[in-house]
Amino acid sequence: MKIYSVNDPEFKPYGKVLGYDTSCLVKALDESTPLPEGIEYVMSCAPLEYTCDFGVLQNNAYGGMPIQIGYCNGHNTKLNCLEYHRDSELNIGSTDFILLLAKADDIVDGKLDTSKVKAFLAKKGQVVEVYETSLHYAPCSAKAGEGFKVAIVLPKGTNGAVPALTAKNEEDKWMTACNKWLLAHAESSEAKSGAYVGLTGENIDISADI
Repeated sequence: MKIYSVNDPEFKPYGKVLGYDTSCLVKALDESTPLPEGIEYVMSCAPLEYTCDFGVLQNNAYGGMPIQIGYCNGHNTKLNCLEYHRDSELNIGSTDFILLLAKADDIVDGKLDTSKVKAFLAKKGQVVEVYETSLHYAPCSAKAGEGFKVAIVLPKGTNGAVPALTAKNEEDKWMTACNKWLLAHAESSEAKSGAYVGLTGENIDISADI
């Protein structure tokens, strides 16, 4: 699979790189969060939220909206699922990492063919905005055998408990958490746990490409 850079023109439909210095956050991410063998996501992490960069990300990047800073760390090379929110997400690594992304308008009749997915490499310290219209999931390792540590910035409450609701349309059935709609591949553990199977085609694995 071809791996583009987030600096390449191909990334423009999916997001952009923001010009903020987040060295305090990167240092805290590196020193205060674990690197598991699998994947660990924590939606809100005090050592990251108490850094000097929190105010800039909340007030400048999100225009004053309340935010949370968590992390997604570990080792991964597979797609498994794609999710989206009603807002942009910021990804900031203390390591290099790769994002597997697709566009929301490629969802047809509740399905997305994984041949539409593209891979993008982000370098340590880059503040990568992933647009609301870009489907994404857990980052992937940038080098074989190496893990990743990525801070995840989102509006406060995102990925918390799913709201109590009665589904009014098909999309409502894809919601798996607060502000989180998810399409799973049939091979994924999420699908086996009951998540909506909305990805068709190959469950992409980039292990041979890094």
